[in-house]
Amino acid sequence: MPRKIAEGVREQVPLRARSLCEYCHTDETWQYVPFTIDHVVPLSAGGRDDLDNLALACFQCNRGINPRQHRWAAHFIWSANGLQIIPLTPTGRVTVAALGVDRERLQQIRSADVVIGRHPPNGDPVEQAKIETLRKKR
Repeated sequence: MPRKIAEGVREQVPLRARSLCEYCHTDETWQYVPFTIDHVVPLSAGGRDDLDNLALACFQCNRGINPRQHRWAAHFIWSANGLQIIPLTPTGRVTVAALGVDRERLQQIRSADVVIGRHPPNGDPVEQAKIETLRKKR
């Protein structure tokens, strides 16, 4: 029988993540497929079901390495147009390449979200302060 994460802990994960995939920072609110809760350290390797060992992940990113070991802004910044994730470190470069976080479909979603002001996520670093200018042009 599969294990279940305690409901209280399960509810805290998306709150802590601000409903963002903790890999690619896609907002779950606007997705058709609900995000999943991923274990940083797999249960098979002795991981636990506590909040520090869980990450919110979109379907595509759930297959990759876990971001909860690092702060997102330490490894990534949004491009000036808000469509691509620019890696700042070797860890960032490997993550972008391995997870395909800039795949075409995500960039299309991000483009539409920039126009209506819901991307990039509040608090995420942006390459230059051009997002407001882009929003005004559209």
